[in-house]
Amino acid sequence: MLYAIIAEDRNSLAAHQAAHPAHIERQRALQDEGRQRLAGACPAIDAPTPGPGGFRSSLIAAKCASRAAAQRWAKRDSYALAGNYARLTVKLFCQVLPA
Repeated sequence: MLYAIIAEDRNSLAAHQAAHPAHIERQRALQDEGRQRLAGACPAIDAPTPGPGGFRSSLIAAKCASRAAAQRWAKRDSYALAGNYARLTVKLFCQVLPA
């Protein structure tokens, strides 16, 4: 099943930057396993590179065995472990496009 992992940030650019390398490493591992469909961040301002404005949230769409497995995976992310997330939500995701 696909799950949407939606994380709302505490908007701490320093915490985000410190945890970023480990976060990207986990994303690449998920991609290498063929489980990641989509991943990206939502900047705090209307710009692809927000600078000191930081990020407000992020979205990962990935295959997981269950919602509980997706939650466990998300809670082990470097951003979560660093306390960078104010809220972490995992929802079943039904991809329509691209088919």
